[in-house]
Amino acid sequence: MTDSIYAVKWTETATGLLEAISDKRVQRGIYARAGQLAHSPEDQGKPLVSELAGFRSVRAAGQKYRIVYRVQRQDVIVVVVAVGRRKHGDAADIYALARRLLKQRLVPVPTQRAKK
Repeated sequence: MTDSIYAVKWTETATGLLEAISDKRVQRGIYARAGQLAHSPEDQGKPLVSELAGFRSVRAAGQKYRIVYRVQRQDVIVVVVAVGRRKHGDAADIYALARRLLKQRLVPVPTQRAKK
């Protein structure tokens, strides 16, 4: 079985979050790391739980930033839904932001499909 190469797509929200980062080197590092998700995205990062179940997170740009993404196996797509800094307990924390975006339906909701 050959590994599929996934298309990496960015939501409008994720693109805006990336562009809001003032350091261009950090932006490039995050973008490059997201590009690596085209190969075996489910073997990278970690699966998220609770309200963010169905999404995954991978570290980027010196371990300070996170890329939150969803793998759509059937469509062979990785959807980057948010990027930002991990600030545990802070309202600006990337996971808190991702939960708010999900509640506001600004990120695609993961669907559970039957396995064949």
